[in-house]
Amino acid sequence: MQLRINGQHTHADADPATPFLWVLRDQLNLTGTKFGCGIAACGACTVHVDGQAVRSCVTPVSAVQGKDIRTIESLGSAEHPHALQQAWIAEQVPQCGYCQSGMLMAAAALLSRTPHPTDADIDAAMSNICRCGTYQRVRAAIHRAANSPMPSPSISATKSASSGAAPQANGSAA
Repeated sequence: MQLRINGQHTHADADPATPFLWVLRDQLNLTGTKFGCGIAACGACTVHVDGQAVRSCVTPVSAVQGKDIRTIESLGSAEHPHALQQAWIAEQVPQCGYCQSGMLMAAAALLSRTPHPTDADIDAAMSNICRCGTYQRVRAAIHRAANSPMPSPSISATKSASSGAAPQANGSAA
């Protein structure tokens, strides 16, 4: 089946019912998106589908065919980090780092629809689970990115050259 991921057209040979997460990780080697729970509860697998934050562990690959898909690999790069990635570092959000790619993608979706969110907006949108409990830092980082003097770069149309180059900044360490 044909997919459009991070601005590039690609082919995946998968059963239509296969969870999209496994197509990303196992077939396309886009390992920044993580497996956490398999029931859409934790958010480690969050990607954007047509601009919406979607839990890829329960989304069949057939449901994303023909849609614009963005993964953490497209959020920014070590050379040109997204405002959220810069804020994540400044606020020292990552601890173990496992939830970071999903958190960043959920935060990016929030900021794309609500450029200056309130605490209530953030709390409602950020349903991802952080086992290290960095929720206050996540909220501070989202506010920092929203108030950043430099505009938040749009999600890149191509996969960064080295998705693991800055794992704490982009959450894409395998």
